[in-house]
Amino acid sequence: MNYENIRIEQDEGIATITFNRPKALNALNRALLGELSLALGRLAEDEEVRVVVLTGAGEKAFVAGADIGELATFGPLAAKVFSRMGHEVIGKLQELSVPVIAAVNGYALGGGTEIALACDFIYAADSARFGLPEITLGLIPGFGGTQRLPRLIGPAAAKELIFSGRMISAEEALRLGIVNRVVPASSLLEEVRKTALEIASKGRVALRAAKEAVNHGLGVDLATGCRLEVDAFALVFASPDAREGTAAFLEKRKPVFRGRLKEAPGS
Repeated sequence: MNYENIRIEQDEGIATITFNRPKALNALNRALLGELSLALGRLAEDEEVRVVVLTGAGEKAFVAGADIGELATFGPLAAKVFSRMGHEVIGKLQELSVPVIAAVNGYALGGGTEIALACDFIYAADSARFGLPEITLGLIPGFGGTQRLPRLIGPAAAKELIFSGRMISAEEALRLGIVNRVVPASSLLEEVRKTALEIASKGRVALRAAKEAVNHGLGVDLATGCRLEVDAFALVFASPDAREGTAAFLEKRKPVFRGRLKEAPGS
């Protein structure tokens, strides 16, 4: 499928989605969100994809927020529809069965920060900037920022950023725990690819189980979360990857994982 607002490239099990509106600093509009939703649906069905990477076209921005020109035309009902659309697309991103890495190469403001927060972790260029500046427009974050950011860095730190609309550097984002790693802009995609290839070499069934155990466990008490882990631990033994991994260890060789998400248990 041809997209106008995003690009998709696949290589060695890694699917890279590039937000492709560089003249608008990759700002989010309804057209881009619609294309992203379609792309995520296709990638979710592609058994060859083991890791997804998100980044922005150009050197200035990952995603510099919502398209203000479009936003300014909204009334309350249109705003609600737009916010719901954003939540649905970003929720689809968060629920992908494969790991998702945000490669933040510039401004990640408003919806850009909210998209990055829905990824499994973030690598940032040293030139990257993060923020939820909606308050400066008389608005609030509408794509999950008031919910995901407090869960990640705590309510007090999140409230300071949301209430002030302040933009922070990649280094401050690292200190707060928003970002996993800060690297020179020139080597960002190279460093992300190294990590993506390392993850892609692991068993896809185990990766999915680990991701679901972490994500679902965050919303429950510790005892319930541990029960989720027990069930997930048992279920991965239905995949041939579990047999391959243990056999490779005993035979002192590198495992070759071929387990698929749609195979019948025990096959």
